Amino acid sequence: MLEIADELARVMGREQIETQVTGKYRVGDIRNCFSDITLAAETIGYVPEVALADGMAELADWLADEVATDRVEDAAAELAARGLTV
Repeated sequence: MLEIADELARVMGREQIETQVTGKYRVGDIRNCFSDITLAAETIGYVPEVALADGMAELADWLADEVATDRVEDAAAELAARGLTV
């Protein structure tokens, strides 16, 4: 996840944003998960059509025209107030 976050920051020209790992998580979150498309490839012949780096660049282009409101602190406070973070 850190590599993906860092790459996304790079393609968006936001290398100065440092990825933060708080160690907190939401109740019910999957803590350890690894992606693997082997079964999809074997079962239905799935082959990705877009490389990850290209997809991230497309996402960055789309995001350039979007307006974002940073509500991370509000969301974290709400989760904590509801007892949903550990």
